[in-house]
Amino acid sequence: MSQTLELPDVDQRTTELPDHPWITIVWNDPVNLQTYVSYVFRSYFGCDHREADRLMLLVHNEGRAAVATGGREEMERHVEAMHDFGLWATLTKSDA
Repeated sequence: MSQTLELPDVDQRTTELPDHPWITIVWNDPVNLQTYVSYVFRSYFGCDHREADRLMLLVHNEGRAAVATGGREEMERHVEAMHDFGLWATLTKSDA
């Protein structure tokens, strides 16, 4: 006599990665110069000049730029670092 175990049906949509992805957003402010914002992106994130300027222009023209994605703790560290540089930054959970 053979006995079969049935496993419960698992809905794939309910299994989500617990901490991924989060986004660090840098916001435009009336204080920091564009050259300084670009410098921060180069020195902290290691962007080349072209990418740092592209992100800085997004901040300036669009009011914000997503500068990093990843796990929540890492993004919290980035936000704190941006604050240490004097930039306005927040994190948000990605819709993806």
